[in-house]
Amino acid sequence: MDSPQTIVIPQRFCGPPNSGNGGYSCGILAKNIPGPSRVRLHSPPPLDSPLTLAEMDDCWVLTDKEQLIGKAIAAELNLEVPSAPSLEQAMSARKAYPQELQRNFGSCFVCGPERSVGDGLRLFSGKVDSTDLVACDWEPSPDLLDSQGNVASEFVWSALDCPSFFALDLGPDRASLLAQMTCSIDKPVPDGEPLIVYAWKVRVDGRKGFSAAALSTANGEILARAEHLWIEVKL
Repeated sequence: MDSPQTIVIPQRFCGPPNSGNGGYSCGILAKNIPGPSRVRLHSPPPLDSPLTLAEMDDCWVLTDKEQLIGKAIAAELNLEVPSAPSLEQAMSARKAYPQELQRNFGSCFVCGPERSVGDGLRLFSGKVDSTDLVACDWEPSPDLLDSQGNVASEFVWSALDCPSFFALDLGPDRASLLAQMTCSIDKPVPDGEPLIVYAWKVRVDGRKGFSAAALSTANGEILARAEHLWIEVKL
């Protein structure tokens, strides 16, 4: 195992109240891999604890002492992306966000309605009329930028995470956690302009939910894409 790093996932970046948001955690794991990558989460990422991120063979591994948290590898993403809804459609869909689905994860960094502006991403994705998509608008805050002035990759992964759960349309009595995510950031995600996050269901197979998401400019230019595997959990 080479190049060990110590990382901490702060409480701010929670998904469930006591573990890291899946998309953010996957993004941290994939940060050292150029190009598209796939991350498998094996255990809920602990918050406010020193974790070890190290390169092993052809993957990056995140551990909590002896506990495996996740693995990231380079991957291809052959994902056909439907056309993005308009900005007006995304803003309208935000108003249809089903808050009742978030009674257990209301503090989620990405989609929690309990998070204040400038703290959480507040990506409230609802159904887009006359489509199979869910969507919302997003204008990233300055604290999410990297040294080049673009949205840092872990926050792009974050933004592509939760909307894909709502695309599964499981209903208020069912919840799932992210198990695997494959993401490709195709172009730099700029600051200072409205963006569109949208997602769609692929299929549901028992406890497994398969979905995908994309991030575009207001003009429909695709900036990033992702596909997801969700596992239903008991509440």
